[in-house]
Amino acid sequence: MVYLVVCLVALFVSALTLFSGFGLGTLLMPAFAIFFPIEIAIATTAIVHLANNIFKLALVGRMADFKIVMKFAIPASIMAIAGALLLNYFANIQPIAEYILAGKTFTITAVKLVVAILLAIFAILELSPRFDKLAFNPRYIPLGGALSGFFGGLSGQQGALRSAFLIKLGLKKESFIGTSVVSVVVVDIARLAVYGATFFSKNLAVIQNQVGIGLIAAATLTAFLGSFIGSRLIKKITMRTIQIIVGILLLFLSFALSVGLV
Repeated sequence: MVYLVVCLVALFVSALTLFSGFGLGTLLMPAFAIFFPIEIAIATTAIVHLANNIFKLALVGRMADFKIVMKFAIPASIMAIAGALLLNYFANIQPIAEYILAGKTFTITAVKLVVAILLAIFAILELSPRFDKLAFNPRYIPLGGALSGFFGGLSGQQGALRSAFLIKLGLKKESFIGTSVVSVVVVDIARLAVYGATFFSKNLAVIQNQVGIGLIAAATLTAFLGSFIGSRLIKKITMRTIQIIVGILLLFLSFALSVGLV
């Protein structure tokens, strides 16, 4: 049952996130959390997430607009480090609210609410036909990268903001997907440099004993398969379809953050 649930989630969400640019970590972590302690679920998800993004880089990285990557990903990686460092400060602030559901405690924090409001605004704009032709001036690319990276380091939710911004730069769908993938790998490396390596060094043995290398490998391989299937469908998906996928997932993530589910 563990293998079935985790691998099905990894397969489906990985295919979907190739188009949306975010969502694998957000949806796979709860699947792991059903069977394992939350800290182990987060760490295990991070392993699958990074491995899958590197695999996607090999699949679609060549489609990226590297001028935008440089302008977007560099400030994003710098601000991801700043956000991760600031996380230590916010960790000491009391949660706004806590509640118990199905035996698990969920926490609503100020950071989650701020990100949730931003995502809801982006989602409404993305789904509204009136804003279909809205595009950001290229001079704001570094600002979009900085905001995305900062909230990524602070809350782990950087992919949604990145996608909401990049999708309005007027990129072709292939270029949007490739640029998103290259940018996320750069930011992931920056975030892991701050807090990932230390955590893994302390908990790698625990992850191996409680989760097992087999489950991690299975989830990673099915995520690879999902990304590969998604890459085969790129030419059959319109940019408007991608916009709708992004908008719906933004609303879902906004709600989940606002009530403390993620």
